[in-house]
Amino acid sequence: MTKRILYIGNDLQINSFTATYISFFSKVLKREGYRVKTASTRNNKGLRLMEMLGLIVRFHKSTDVVLIDTYGAMNFYYAYLVAKTCQFYNLEYIPILHGGNLPERLEASGKFSKSLFGKAKMNVAPSLFLYEIFKGAGFDNIKLIPNSIEIDNYPFKERKKFSPRLLWVRRFQKRYNPMLALKVLQKLTKEYPNASLCMVGPDKDGSMKACKTFAKKHSLDVKFTGKLKKKEWAELSEDYDFFINTTTIDNTPISVIEAMSLGLAVVSTNVGGMPVLIENNKDGILVPENDAGKMTEAIIRLLEHPEETAEICHNARKKVEKFAWQLVREDWNRLLES
Repeated sequence: MTKRILYIGNDLQINSFTATYISFFSKVLKREGYRVKTASTRNNKGLRLMEMLGLIVRFHKSTDVVLIDTYGAMNFYYAYLVAKTCQFYNLEYIPILHGGNLPERLEASGKFSKSLFGKAKMNVAPSLFLYEIFKGAGFDNIKLIPNSIEIDNYPFKERKKFSPRLLWVRRFQKRYNPMLALKVLQKLTKEYPNASLCMVGPDKDGSMKACKTFAKKHSLDVKFTGKLKKKEWAELSEDYDFFINTTTIDNTPISVIEAMSLGLAVVSTNVGGMPVLIENNKDGILVPENDAGKMTEAIIRLLEHPEETAEICHNARKKVEKFAWQLVREDWNRLLES
């Protein structure tokens, strides 16, 4: 019998640099033949939670398993309440773990975490980083299945020459440290006056305004696009050569995986799961957190050694080809059919 899935997450049709995975994953599950209902499309947090819980109440008899996108911030409590509702109806559920701040949540909310994760059919970690954290916390019902992308949507662009054109893709939020990107550009323009930066993503906490003020004050060449669809920023990437990931906390962000697929040279802060995703100096560059000087030095080094940089980009593409849905689909099928 075809498995019936209720997928609970942030289904706002927003893009990979925001905290969502549901729009992509629900589509590929449907193509696999599963019957999938999703929630929620509500912008209002209260209405979103009501819709999530309401769907479980309404469809618990016609649902075989519930997937729950689970993060470490406010969404954690949504996931907890969804899990408790599943437990009430004896519904199997699978938290899909996202977000570099989940380790802190495990420590800060131990009782809630034990109830949410301990009673799950399985917890799915998209990175070895989170897998080992959960194993270390005593959760044996943990399985490693990498985040996946439809690799054909992110065609590799061969770059033999590299210019100081930087791309940043994320929400404007303090934890992602967008100001660091501007400080890097400011330093880079001292050696490369034609350096430019494009920042893609919606504002979350007022960080965009601060970034725009800084850029104007220092006469920096910065383009702010706001939120773009995946296809739009993938096409935009052809005009840039470097992807900078400035975050202070992370797991294995889809945006970085996509950038590696597109052939951009990735320079990232060495936080959370990034050293698991990126092997330093082989398929990307890792630098200390919040260190504009080190990130700038890394970009300059890559600019001055284009052949080595091109090899790094090729290695990155080879690595992320392992994240193609075609390669992880069997892991998901086995889990969902078990």
